[in-house]
Amino acid sequence: MKPLRTLLLFITCCISTAAQAQSRALVLQTDFGLKDGAVSAMKGVAFGVSSDLKIFDLTHEIPAYNIWEAAYRLQQTAAYWPAGTVFVSVIDPGVGSARKSVVAQTKSGHYFVTPDNGTLTLIAESLGITAVREIDEQVNRLPGSSRSYTFHGRDVYAYTGARLAAGVIPFDSVGPLLGTGVERIPYQRAAFSNGIVKGNIPILDVQFGNVWTNIDERTLAQLQPRFGDQLQVRILHGNKVVYEGAMPYAATFASVPEGRPLAYQNSLMNLSFALNMGSFAEKFKVSSGPAWTVEVKKK
Repeated sequence: MKPLRTLLLFITCCISTAAQAQSRALVLQTDFGLKDGAVSAMKGVAFGVSSDLKIFDLTHEIPAYNIWEAAYRLQQTAAYWPAGTVFVSVIDPGVGSARKSVVAQTKSGHYFVTPDNGTLTLIAESLGITAVREIDEQVNRLPGSSRSYTFHGRDVYAYTGARLAAGVIPFDSVGPLLGTGVERIPYQRAAFSNGIVKGNIPILDVQFGNVWTNIDERTLAQLQPRFGDQLQVRILHGNKVVYEGAMPYAATFASVPEGRPLAYQNSLMNLSFALNMGSFAEKFKVSSGPAWTVEVKKK
């Protein structure tokens, strides 16, 4: 009985391992919106590769052509997904041009299928890239789509991402190895110098109008702020000062009267600015992107 039990256990483990290999999540991000059938077409292609695929949406509301916001949403989200998850991100103003279509593998074991146009800027820094392969469209392209030049999201990215997530192809079969480098968008990294913390405004909390920065806990700690301290804040777009003022560093929105500004740490533990019960971004005409910077010091 013991050899039989061992054999059954081995077979069970093999089946379980095979099932896990076939069940990696496929997560989609685009700037397509949901007003037409573009996203549904991508999901249809993926489902056609394997009806067992688990397909999820990151967002399809990236502003049109906004590569930077796509880069941020990937960074904001990816680390919370299990290793092996395949992300397909299609913000592709250069569709049909010389830009490369790639799959990046990260140190965390995630995969990103995307145009190499800056979308991987922040993922490269936060998760680290171990290898980048250019998609071989002679192999990894939806059959019958060779004369379609403007919907690579469906014909190349969704198809390749689904094949990778479903275990139809390994990463090695995506295409030729390019190394570990990717196109990057320049921006102000979080830094402390001479009593001033500098950083970027990568994104807005769009629902409430709060202004998020990339100034993390470790960088902010060099300023040694305590709750109740007044911070002097300057927000710039390029070289133009858009906002300048003082506000308390607070634990919660309710720490200040309604309508008053405050500095706080958001859910990602990055320094942020808000109005209690109001939109900081709308009131002070603040936006986000690589050209938006902030300077903070204790008053």
